[in-house]
Order: sequence, then C-alpha cells, then structure tokens
Amino acid sequence: MPKLAVMQQARPAVHFLSCQQEKTIMTSTTATRLIPTHTLETVLAPIHEAHGLTNEFYTEQRYFDLERDHVLGRNWACVGFASDLPGNSYVKPVDFMGLPLLLMRNREGLVQVFHNVCSHRGVKLVQQAGEVQGVIRCPYHSWTYDLNGGLKGTPHVGGINQHKDERFACEKHGLKALRSAIWMDMVFINLSADAPDLQDQLAPLTERWTQFLGTDGMDLLRREPNSGAVSIEVNCNWKLAVENYCEAYHLPWVHPSLNSYSRLEDHYNIIFDQFAGQGSHAYNLSDVAGTHLPMFPSWPRDRLRTAEYVAFFPNVLLGIQADHAFAMMLEPIAPGKTVEHLRLFYVGDEALDDRFEAARDAVMQSWRVVFAEDIASVEGMQKGRHSPGYGGGAFSPEMDLPTHFFHQWAARQLLDCAESV
Repeated sequence: MPKLAVMQQARPAVHFLSCQQEKTIMTSTTATRLIPTHTLETVLAPIHEAHGLTNEFYTEQRYFDLERDHVLGRNWACVGFASDLPGNSYVKPVDFMGLPLLLMRNREGLVQVFHNVCSHRGVKLVQQAGEVQGVIRCPYHSWTYDLNGGLKGTPHVGGINQHKDERFACEKHGLKALRSAIWMDMVFINLSADAPDLQDQLAPLTERWTQFLGTDGMDLLRREPNSGAVSIEVNCNWKLAVENYCEAYHLPWVHPSLNSYSRLEDHYNIIFDQFAGQGSHAYNLSDVAGTHLPMFPSWPRDRLRTAEYVAFFPNVLLGIQADHAFAMMLEPIAPGKTVEHLRLFYVGDEALDDRFEAARDAVMQSWRVVFAEDIASVEGMQKGRHSPGYGGGAFSPEMDLPTHFFHQWAARQLLDCAESV
C-alpha cells in the first residue's frame, strides 16, 4: 500500500472571483445585508464577553452558499479520500456544497479533481464511481475526455460527419481542474486557488505531533480496507459538528462509558493557528484477549495513554493515539444536514494482519459508539438554532476555549470578505 504522503498538484489556470473582484457585481449595501458584520464583530470579543455565531449562519441557505465560496472555498477543504479510487483509471463523482466535482485517478496513478461538467453544454459527466475503460463520454452529445481532462472527441463538431473543425481547438476546452492536494489519504481542494500551500498550513500540526509520531510516523499509516470506514448522516450544520468535536466539556453527560476512564479532568484544550481540539491523558490502548495493536515506534512509552483530537479548519477532524489514527471528513449537504465520513488508519503493514482483525473491529466499534452518542446533541443544537430566543449563546471562559477559537476563525473569514467588498 502506498505511503500516505502529501501530494501537491500544480495550480490550474482556473479563474474564480475573489471578494475584491465581486465588488463589480455586489454593492456595499447588499454585502452589509448578507454579512451582518456587527454580529460577527462581537464573536471576536474576549471569550467572557463574546457570543457565538448567530442562528442564520446555521439555518439559511444564503449563508451556506456564502461559506462555500468564502470560508471553505478560500481554504483547503476535504472532498474525499484517495483510497476510494482503488485503481488507476478510476473516477468518483462527489458533490461539494452544490458543486458537482470529479475525483479522477489517471492511468499513471495521479489523483486530480475536476469540475464534473462537460465543457460543451454543462451536462454533468459522471454519475457513478467506477473504472473508465477508455474515455469519459458525455451522455448528451458524446464529447469525450481522457483521464487527464483533455478533450479528445467532438462528434460532428464541424457538421455532419465532420468530427474536427479548424475553428475549434480541442485543447482549449478540456475539463476544468481545481487546485488539489493529498495528505493522510484525504483529497483537498482550494476553490479560490490562492490559499497557502497545504503543507504550510499543516506544518504547525505535523510539527506538534512529531513528539508522538517522530518525523516519519505519518508514512506508517495504513488504511483498513474492509471495516475501516463508516459514514454517519446527522441533521445539523457542519459547524456544529466541528464545535462538538473540539471540546470535552460535554463528556460526563454525553459519553458516560468513555467518561468512566477518560474523565473531564483528564483532558486539556488545544488551540493554535487553524486548529482546535482537545487532548486526553487517559486513552486506553486497544486490548482484545491480550492482543495489542502495533504502536508508533517513536511514541514515548511514558505517554502511551496520551491522545489528541484536533479539528483542522474548515472540515476535517483528526485523532491520533499510540496504536491508531483516524480522519473524518465533514461533508456539508445543506444548512441542516452533514455527512461524517470516518476513516481509520493503523501502524504499518503488520497491523493489517488477520491476527489483529478483532482488535481493529473493537477500535471501530468504540468510535461508532462515541460518534453515535454525539448525534442527539448536535441535532438538538441545530433545532435550537431556529429559536428566536437564542442569539449565539455564551461561552465558558475555560471550557469553551476551542469552540470560541473556531467561532472567531469563521467570523474572521466572513469579515475579511465583507471588508473587501
């Protein structure tokens, strides 16, 4: 299995409107109405004075669309997993907050992301994941594309039985690529094409985790090919899933089994750069009938019970333990609906042996329970966001530090856009 390293793709010549460019199509009055700057500015106040993002940011389609372009779109957002393209010449259509995209592994194994629309009349090209046996063919007028996005066939483009025309240059009409990169099996895109390199954005986290993983620990990660994946649909805004993951405050009441050994007082807050979350000093290593999963060789043996759970803004949730790691992609479907895609990773090829199958299954089951226990809380918060009696809420000056940190990050993204209009 290939190492899960960072793969940075070249920046394609795709043009998106920046906030500044949108000045020509959006008046300042419209922007003020769309982005309530006065409420966002109160989010930036000191935590004991601040309130959170107000209800409309969780319930209204216009803010969902705005976040796609100016929060997720201006950063590195995860849209899938490279291992979901199991072989060369494999494609998988995905939807990114209403945008039809196409994950594509070409014949040489390179993974790229394209807009999943024909360059001719804009028909969605690929409906289902699968191996491509030749070219990608548009179902409307049968234009065809190769696995690098190049336009190869244009039936009757110059008239009946005239499949080429000197007035039409195929090389100008290939599929439109997005700036993309891969890390830890996750496929990221940057819609605006101007975010800092993904490696640079991840550097503060990878440097922090060298204390546990060493310099090459990420290269040891192996995905469980059979039972190491699960998707959970929750009726909540994507931001509520981030907020819930960041904090341990709810642990005693929402996760009673977990709290029996990993208590609230065993946790600590983590906030820095584009990351927020929690750590625990009381993680229990997997043990099934005396069988322990292989561990990271560089993990300090006096800290085997330490684990960290960190959100990488905007839509990735990460966890590392001495014997496994996980990544969760949050797929925003609608203002009130999100799908959580969990992938588990183990340490080295040995960890995928049959003798560790029961231990791996136990790990997956434990995380299924934890994430299932969160559903009622995040869906309850979503329902509460429809109440005129709630205006963003208050924060505990100590326990809600990660949540407030995320709210501030999101508010700054939106304010940056409003100020440039």
